Amino acid sequence: MMKLYWSPRSRSFTALWLMEEAGQPYERVLTDIAAGAQKTPEYLAINPMGKVPALQDGDATMAEAAAICAYVAERYPEARLAPALGDPLRAKYLQWLFFAPSCIEPAMVQIATKIEMNSVAAGWGDSQRVYDVLDKSLEKGPWILGENFSAADIAIGSALNFSVRLFKMVPSRPSFDAYIARCMARPAFQRAEKIAAG
Repeated sequence: MMKLYWSPRSRSFTALWLMEEAGQPYERVLTDIAAGAQKTPEYLAINPMGKVPALQDGDATMAEAAAICAYVAERYPEARLAPALGDPLRAKYLQWLFFAPSCIEPAMVQIATKIEMNSVAAGWGDSQRVYDVLDKSLEKGPWILGENFSAADIAIGSALNFSVRLFKMVPSRPSFDAYIARCMARPAFQRAEKIAAG
């Protein structure tokens, strides 16, 4: 059985939602980051970065929410959280799955800290472009790949829920509000929120 190391009110919500969508039994290991549980030698053996989430599946351990999304989606293909190998949609699925940590997350930090970055030097370009591209892509809907919900929606939906709805770091847009509402309507999202709330 997979073990998910997580903490409430953290980026581990993405992995928590993912595991609920996968519909397979898993063990939740509460990692109290306020008390420094992520800094113990035992936890650092699982994730040397000392962050949550992390996942253990037998002898395999891994961290990084988007990587966990990719791994679990492939491990449980019956959950249909990723286009199959060979499906042309898989290219866009991978692009959007990794757009969340490589573009949305740094754009959020840029907005929150008001750091000025040269858009050529920054791997994500600039925050305005990140959210403009996302806005245009979500207008088509209902999901980032069109009709098919995927683990990419979990990564992007979590990031938008965090930055737009919960912490209001990013100005709301109609496409964002509608997308977040669709995410929140999913039973797995609701279960994950209930778990995270304690």
